[in-house]
Amino acid sequence: MKYRIFSVIGVLIFSFAFSSTSEIKDSKDLSSSPELNIEIKTEKTFEEKVADLYKEFSLNNLSVPKMSVFEKAISGYTKLDEAGKVANPLLTIVDFDLSSTEKRLWILNMETREVVFNTFVAHGKNTGLEFADNFSNTVNSNQSSLGFYVTGETYYGKNGLSLFIDGMEKKFNSNARKRYVVIHGADYAEPEFINRYGRLGRSLGCPAVPNKIAKELINRIKGESVVYIHKNDPNYLKSSNYLSS
Repeated sequence: MKYRIFSVIGVLIFSFAFSSTSEIKDSKDLSSSPELNIEIKTEKTFEEKVADLYKEFSLNNLSVPKMSVFEKAISGYTKLDEAGKVANPLLTIVDFDLSSTEKRLWILNMETREVVFNTFVAHGKNTGLEFADNFSNTVNSNQSSLGFYVTGETYYGKNGLSLFIDGMEKKFNSNARKRYVVIHGADYAEPEFINRYGRLGRSLGCPAVPNKIAKELINRIKGESVVYIHKNDPNYLKSSNYLSS
């Protein structure tokens, strides 16, 4: 009788031990199953990617454009790059919301996250005095034009070394080459002019930069880099294809 009792107890212990080990193994197998351990990776939104990029530029440089302007510039740059129109990875941003007494032009290196230039830039004489308010794509308007451009080739004119910029937006800047709206140097874009008159001088519609750095600046951005001239203008912001999602 004792033998039978011990035998039954032994079988039960063996059965329990086997069952427990098996269950533990199965549990481990389930926990290591690739179907149950898939990492869910969500693609970042455009806004999140821009925020990350802006943080990089902000950490690496003393001065950057406003986030809202930066985001718009990146939107157009991305579309132009995807269309195969960008050969030079520099992005020029002009913020005409700012006074001409401020350094409202930035040139960003999209590969190194470096601000290559931050300087003054003039607007057209019929665009405004200290601030840029009126814009046109019309020949002989002597006004600045908003929107995205791609830089072309250089030439020597009455303002010395100058750079063609081709407007990418039919409604807003497509006549840039016909109007000779180019990037060039000018004495009236120097900070000394501000000290004398309380604002920069004005061009015939060209984004003129200080003479002292014009040659170096032009040679850096020539050859299919992107230029974005910004203003918080409701008509432009609503109509531009480069700002739409």
